[in-house]
Amino acid sequence: MEMKKTEWGRPLGTILGQMVFFLYVILFLYMCLYCIQHTLLIHLVFIYVFIYVFSRNRLRRPGLIPQIHSQSFRCLCSTPISESSVSENLLSTVKKRIVSGVQPTGSIHLGNYLGAIKNWIQLQDKHDTFFFIVDLHAITLPYDASHLLKATKDTAALYLACGVDPTKATVFVQSHVAAHVELMWLLSAATPIGWLNKMIQFKEISRKARDENVGVALLTYPVLMASDILLYQPDLVLVGEDQKQHLELTRELAERINYLYGGKKWKKLGGRGGPIFKVPEPLIPPAGARIMSLTDGLSKMSKSAPSDQSRINLLDPKDAIANKIKRCKTDSLSGLEFDNLDRPECNNLLSIYQLVSGKTKQEVTEECQNMSWGAFKPLLTDALVAHLHPIQVRYEEIMSDSDCLDKVLAEGAMNAANVANVTLQNVYQAMGFMRR
Repeated sequence: MEMKKTEWGRPLGTILGQMVFFLYVILFLYMCLYCIQHTLLIHLVFIYVFIYVFSRNRLRRPGLIPQIHSQSFRCLCSTPISESSVSENLLSTVKKRIVSGVQPTGSIHLGNYLGAIKNWIQLQDKHDTFFFIVDLHAITLPYDASHLLKATKDTAALYLACGVDPTKATVFVQSHVAAHVELMWLLSAATPIGWLNKMIQFKEISRKARDENVGVALLTYPVLMASDILLYQPDLVLVGEDQKQHLELTRELAERINYLYGGKKWKKLGGRGGPIFKVPEPLIPPAGARIMSLTDGLSKMSKSAPSDQSRINLLDPKDAIANKIKRCKTDSLSGLEFDNLDRPECNNLLSIYQLVSGKTKQEVTEECQNMSWGAFKPLLTDALVAHLHPIQVRYEEIMSDSDCLDKVLAEGAMNAANVANVTLQNVYQAMGFMRR
C-alpha cells in the first residue's frame, strides 16, 4: 500500500511528525516556565510519543520494507509433509534383523561356509544379526556326547575365524538361552501333527535311519527351528533351498499363534494386542545357497554323509583338499558350463570356484568354458587352499585363548536372552499363563 502524499510530494506522515515535534517544543518551553514540578515526566511522555510516531512513519516508507505479494508468498507451516517420505527415512535408519545358525555336528564344511557363514560376514555390517550354534538340534539323531562339547567350541571358533564380528553380531550357543526350549513347548501345543508328518527331511532321514532309531526330537525338529527364529522377531532368515519348507512351517506357526492368541484376545489379558510374532521372510543367497556333494552332484554336501570324501572341511589341510578335488566326481563331456541340468557336478564345481575366487559368473564362464577337467581341478584346488588358509590360521589363534571365546559366547547369550525373554513373556501372557 502506498503512503498518502501532500501536494508538494512529501508523505503526510512526515508532516504530522514534524507538527508533533513543533508542538512538543512549545509545550516544553511553557512547562519550563509554569509547571516546573511536572516537566520531567511530561517531557519523557512526549519523547516517547514522538519516537513512536516517527518510527512508524519511517518503517512505512517505500523501500525500507520489501513489498510482499500474495502470489509469491507461501507459509511454510501450511506446506504439507509427505508421510511416505518421513516413514521411508525412518525405516532406512532401522536395521532389519536376521537370524541363522549351524549345527555343531561334525566339522564345518564348505557347504556350511559358502551357504551360510560367508554371507553372514556381509550381512552383519548392515543388519541386526543373531548367529548361533544350534547344539540342541545336534541331538535329534544318535550322537557322541563326549564329542558335542568340542564340536560346539570348534564351531564357535570357526564362526569368528571366518569373520563373524561379536561387536557387530550376537554370537551364542542355542542351549545357553533357555527360552528356545520353553517357546518350543508352547508352539508344540498349537502345531497340528499333520504339519510335521509332511516334512520332507523327516521322511528322508527316518527312512535312512530306520524307524527304530528315530526319536521324537527328529519329528519336532521343525518346531524347535520355529522357536529359534520367532524368539528374536526377525525380518529375514538366511536359509538354504532345502530349509525353505521348514521356514514355511515357521511362518504358518507364527500366523496361527497370532490368530489363536493375538489381537484383541491378548489385549483382554493385559497385553499390547496386535500380532505376537513377526512373520519372517526367507533370505536365500543367489549363489552358494546349496553346495553339493563332491561324490554326487544331486545331493547336498553334508556332515552326515558317511564318506569324508564327499565334502571339503574348513580345517582340511592342503593335501587333503587336493586329494578330494582330484578324486571328485565329474563327467566326460568337453568344456565346462553353468546351469546344465545334465551336468550337476560341473555346475557345482564351477559355483564353488566362483565363490572362493571372488569372480563373477561371467568371468568364470569366460575363463573356464574351454578348459578340461585336468586343467580346472588344480585351479580349483589352489583357489580353495588360498581362501581357507587365513581362516585356518585365525582358528588356531582363537582356540589358543579359550577364555576369550567363552567370554564372547557368554556375552552373546546374555544379549540374546534379553531379546528372547521379552517374546517368551508375551507368549505366556497371550496364552493365559499366570506369571510370577
